[in-house]
Amino acid sequence: MAKTPAIMLQGTGSDVGKSVLVAGLCRLFADRGLRVRPFKPQNMSNNAAVAEIPGTLEFGEIGRAQWLQALACRVAPTTDMNPVLLKPQSETGSQIVLAGKVAGAAKGREYQALKARFLGTVLDSFERLSAAADLVVVEGAGSAAEINLRANDIANMGFATAAGVPVVLVGDIDRGGVIASLVGTHAILPEGDRAMVAGYLVNRFRGDPSLFDEGLEAITRFTGWPSLGVVPHLAAAARLPAEDSVALERPAAGPASAARLKVAVPVVGRIANFDDLDPLRAEPDVAVVFVRPGDPLPADAGLIVIPGTKSTIADLEVLRANGWDRAIVAHAARGGHVVGLCGGYQMLGRSVRDPEGIEGETRVAEGLGLLDVETVMLAEKTVRPARAATPEGLSLDGYEIHLGRTGGPDCARPVAILDGAPDGATSPDGRVFGTYLHGLFGADPFRRRFLEKFGISGGQGAYREGVEAALDAIAAALEAAVDVDRLMAIAARR
Repeated sequence: MAKTPAIMLQGTGSDVGKSVLVAGLCRLFADRGLRVRPFKPQNMSNNAAVAEIPGTLEFGEIGRAQWLQALACRVAPTTDMNPVLLKPQSETGSQIVLAGKVAGAAKGREYQALKARFLGTVLDSFERLSAAADLVVVEGAGSAAEINLRANDIANMGFATAAGVPVVLVGDIDRGGVIASLVGTHAILPEGDRAMVAGYLVNRFRGDPSLFDEGLEAITRFTGWPSLGVVPHLAAAARLPAEDSVALERPAAGPASAARLKVAVPVVGRIANFDDLDPLRAEPDVAVVFVRPGDPLPADAGLIVIPGTKSTIADLEVLRANGWDRAIVAHAARGGHVVGLCGGYQMLGRSVRDPEGIEGETRVAEGLGLLDVETVMLAEKTVRPARAATPEGLSLDGYEIHLGRTGGPDCARPVAILDGAPDGATSPDGRVFGTYLHGLFGADPFRRRFLEKFGISGGQGAYREGVEAALDAIAAALEAAVDVDRLMAIAARR
């Protein structure tokens, strides 16, 4: 039986644009009438999404990028699209999510020994996904040239060789040294891995691509790999949800001083699902400022949002170590608005208790005290999509991924009604609220109503439609820049 065509994009390094290219190719091939599915064997990110676990009525976690790529394919996400998700919870260790469910935790060296056990799960997921597809577009992780991690690899060449999936290598010209990165990768790959590479793409080129013709000739001369295209800088990618915290290192688009509302977001140590802020970032009259450790929260912010986190108690300490706790409390005392999302909601309460030590050795931590609630950490994680509404009846559409249960007097003023049950809490004056609902600001009617509190009317319109339009624009750019027919022929040779 012929195998389902598949192609794998691997990078010469991290953040070379693989996730966006995979999403764009998924939309491109879906527009050609193919049943396309995205796949990433192993992802490392605290930006997670909810996806159906195939063959069950349950839901699990996958990387947010695979959720976006499923959207590009116009299909519902499943946990088969990202069977191994690593969620960093310390400088050296991560929670392991296997086939959507938490399967323990490990430090980096421990995980290198464990990952060989996960190859079977990865290949099973890939085969199930392939069975319902005409084409699978696979995304690698990090760099194909990490030969120090090649033993038992499941994320890059280890998967490609095990599944027999041809590889397209992606280099980023915007960061410089793209010739050396592609040629250097060829030089250090083992012969068997080198043979899996069927060609390369140069990504994020600015200007006339013909100016790089000699560069392409040099790369092909040194490697023998053909060029499959020079992809221009894709401005539409800025309208897509970011995959991981690398995006937080980039400066905000446009001067914050020109905005009518400045939103300050403290970047806590294990920040998670910060794409909750993307709909606000897309508003022309709003500037979202991510504040790095060591920097003060801007005094002229009209709103402070405490984002989600993988480690609530540890990140409460990050707030205190930076003096952000005092700044947030002072902001609220001056009449400023404060919003806490998921772990940020837990921080707003009087205390967070962890009697079973789920997050670590600290059993009780004092919260910011801006909401009259308390949180108790529970071993079982809540993971589910959520269709909800505000108490006033505005429709909401999001998801929950969290540990813990929160209760107290301020829960009598919920933020949302989820499946008939109240969620979240609001201060008596209405200026502080917290919720477990991710995706809150993505609901256009709610966001417009919320921004009216700051004198902003109208808003930028339909956020989700903007994401769809960005995917369409990226697909069109790839159609023009990439040898798509040759790419499909490579995938079909599998």
